[in-house]
Amino acid sequence: MEYRKATTKEAQLVCDIVRETKARIFPHYYTQAVVDFFGRLNSIDNIKKDIEEGRIDVLVVNDKIVGTGSRRDNHITRVYVLPEFQGQGFGSVIMDHLEEEIFKEYDYCDLDASLPATIFYEHRGYHTVEHCKHDIGDGEVMIYEIMRKEV
Repeated sequence: MEYRKATTKEAQLVCDIVRETKARIFPHYYTQAVVDFFGRLNSIDNIKKDIEEGRIDVLVVNDKIVGTGSRRDNHITRVYVLPEFQGQGFGSVIMDHLEEEIFKEYDYCDLDASLPATIFYEHRGYHTVEHCKHDIGDGEVMIYEIMRKEV
């Protein structure tokens, strides 16, 4: 197992991990319009930009990228593990690395948690600091939590 910075050559793989995970998990919790909105937020252009700025990491298992995580300062973003690799501790490995980096510089870290991820983060010691509702247009609303963990 290897956890490292993503390269620009891996941008499409990272994008595919995010899209596949959202496509298979999110429809159980959100409308298709919200799933599509998440897809636009995680476009290949946004992923390339974040890789170039050194914000995206990948988890490699047996020569396959199975998950990704990123951060901006003390804010964790875009933590995804391919559905067929979920439940095996890979999400925890990604979070351990991100939190370790953040806690070297900050007293707390924040993240925006989708509905299916909230329980995972609570088990890691995060608590909700704000319930959010984001209007994505055409009467569609995305619900999520802002969660925090202190050192």
